[in-house]
Amino acid sequence: MSNTAQGSARSRIDALLDDNSFVEIGGMVTARTTNFNLQAKETPGDGVITGYGVIDGNLVYVYSQDSSVLNGSIGEMHAKKICHLYDLAMKMGAPVIGLIDCAGLRLQEATDALNGFGRIYAKQTMASGVIPQITAIFGNCGGGLSVLSSLSDFTFMEEKNAKLFVNSPNALDGNYTEKCDTASAKFQSEEAGNVDFVGDEASVFANIRQLVAMLPANNEDDASYEECTDDLNRVCEGIENAAADPVYTLMAISDNGTFLEMKKDYAKAVVTGFIKLNGATVGAVANRTELFDEEGKSVQKFDGVLCPGCSEKAADFINFCDAFGIPVLTLTNVKGFKATTCAEKKLAKAVARLTYAYANATVPKVTVVTGDALGSASVTMGSKAIGADLYYAWPNAQIGMMDSALAAKIIAEDDSAEAVSKAAAEYEAIQSSQSAARRGVVDAVIEPADTRKYVIAAFEMLFTKREDRPAKKHGTV
Repeated sequence: MSNTAQGSARSRIDALLDDNSFVEIGGMVTARTTNFNLQAKETPGDGVITGYGVIDGNLVYVYSQDSSVLNGSIGEMHAKKICHLYDLAMKMGAPVIGLIDCAGLRLQEATDALNGFGRIYAKQTMASGVIPQITAIFGNCGGGLSVLSSLSDFTFMEEKNAKLFVNSPNALDGNYTEKCDTASAKFQSEEAGNVDFVGDEASVFANIRQLVAMLPANNEDDASYEECTDDLNRVCEGIENAAADPVYTLMAISDNGTFLEMKKDYAKAVVTGFIKLNGATVGAVANRTELFDEEGKSVQKFDGVLCPGCSEKAADFINFCDAFGIPVLTLTNVKGFKATTCAEKKLAKAVARLTYAYANATVPKVTVVTGDALGSASVTMGSKAIGADLYYAWPNAQIGMMDSALAAKIIAEDDSAEAVSKAAAEYEAIQSSQSAARRGVVDAVIEPADTRKYVIAAFEMLFTKREDRPAKKHGTV
């Protein structure tokens, strides 16, 4: 192995991979151009370390940019090394992990550098949906490099020094770094929704390792399974008490409490992440009406509605799961759409994307209604009508058009208060989970404590699911 390009780039690889597992590829490569007297400068590895190793025994390909070499800028040979890594990863069917610390395009190489950028984009596009792509940002990731991170499936950011931007904050009208740092991890994770996880370097590496261990190596791999040491029939007493925050519900039903949440800081009214059920990885999507802290105290409340950000967050997650054959569990608790002028601008398209993602996905899909499932928002949230294979509901769930009190005011608009009250009670009855089950909309009304064993049995039954779609190049939503 080469000893070139040592420093933080190398130490990051060592921190990420299993001990002594990294094998470098292309360690002797240097910059090829002679423009602007570049040959007079040392360019070990051309500013990027590339190679392969293992994470918990799983093969991964890694590149780590070295900011000490021309600020980690991307030139012709730098890009060529990354492209070669992608070629190997595609042949072997293994994830690619990029550790980013880069000043952007190498100005001295001009067109050659720009062409190299484009070749990386092309490799990422071909790899999309075939192998998992993970990007972790530790320094600058700006301009065209931000496209590289967004072409990957998951993006991690170091909380203090990492910067992700298309345009520098100071270049935006009415904005500057001290006022609103649009390149910061906080902005990109909470406001833009471009980042899945934020933390210090150690926690970033720990979460990448956990994610790799939960994901299949490629779109034809069934290796995201492990022996289950938890009781498959374990009763989850009291989970209905925390139904407002599905993070606790998902942890309760998952094997040994395993739950890896993605994009936890963005669009918090919807929760997305991975759990384990009978040793198999399952993608989870759930509505949230309340956020609890680690001590179980309520710190934020939500209206139980779908907003554009929530819909896009869930749609992207479902699309990933479908591409890699990961089953999807949905916990539905929604009563409508967000009603603001700002939301209205993007709501219809965002909800359409989510509806399409559910309907288009051919992986096993199981939905459990834990609270409200009202109006067309409930249809979007993994309903039986758009393809849920099994649709369960807790006894107190409400499944129907709208809140019964509001419906009664419309139905009995000109009647007495007593008539309105009677209509509300009648409407509530026809929207009960039991009523929905009698109509075949709900497959079974289950006790909250039995949720784990029901969903495990459902996914076991659906393991060999096959479903055809009309022949076409791809959808357009």
